Amino acid sequence: MKVLVINGSPRKNGNSALLFSQMQAIFEKENIEIDYYQIGNKDIRGCMACGYCHQHGECVFKDDVNDLAKRFEEADGLVVISPVYYGSANGSVISLLDRLFYSSNFSKRFKVGAAFAVARRGGTGFTFDELNKYFTISQMPIASGRYWNNGFGAAPGQINEDEEGLQNARIVARNMVFLMRAIADAKEKYGLPENEEITFTNFI
Repeated sequence: MKVLVINGSPRKNGNSALLFSQMQAIFEKENIEIDYYQIGNKDIRGCMACGYCHQHGECVFKDDVNDLAKRFEEADGLVVISPVYYGSANGSVISLLDRLFYSSNFSKRFKVGAAFAVARRGGTGFTFDELNKYFTISQMPIASGRYWNNGFGAAPGQINEDEEGLQNARIVARNMVFLMRAIADAKEKYGLPENEEITFTNFI
C-alpha cells in the first residue's frame, strides 16, 4: 500500500517534517510505501477556472500538480501537512490542492485522508478544518486521532517538545493504516457502495 504525503512547508527540516517523521516510523514499520512531496519554495500558482482540465484531463499549467495527480491516483491515502499563515493553510498548499483535486479526473472515493496543521500558537483549528474539506467533498474517509491533528513549535525543532502532538501523529498513522487495509479488504469482499451521478443545484 502507498501513501502520498504533501508537506506544504518551505522549510525542508522544519517542524512539519519533524511531525511527519512520527508517522513515517509507523508507515515504515507497517510496510507502507511513502511517496513524499515538499512544496518548499516552488512556484505553485492558483486555479484560474479556465476549464482546460475538463477537456484534457489535466491542468493547463505544466508544473508539479499534473505529476502529483498521477501519484495521487496510485496512492491508497493522502497526508497533507501545512504550516499556519494568518490563521490559514499557506497559499502554496491551497493553490496546489485546489488544482490537484479539481483538475484530476480519477475517483478519490475511499482513499484515506489525514491533515495536520503546524503553528507557533494559534490558527490550527481553522487550518485543520480547511484541509479536511478537500477530503470530505471527494468521498474520502478521514483518519482521526485522539485530538485535533495539530503540532506546535516556532523555531525549528521546537515541535519535539509537543509530546501530545507527536503522539497524536503516531496514532493517526496507525489508524490510517488500519483504514486503508480495511477498505481494501472490504472492496475485495463487497465492492464499493453504489454511487450516483452528480446532481448540481444552484442557489439563486
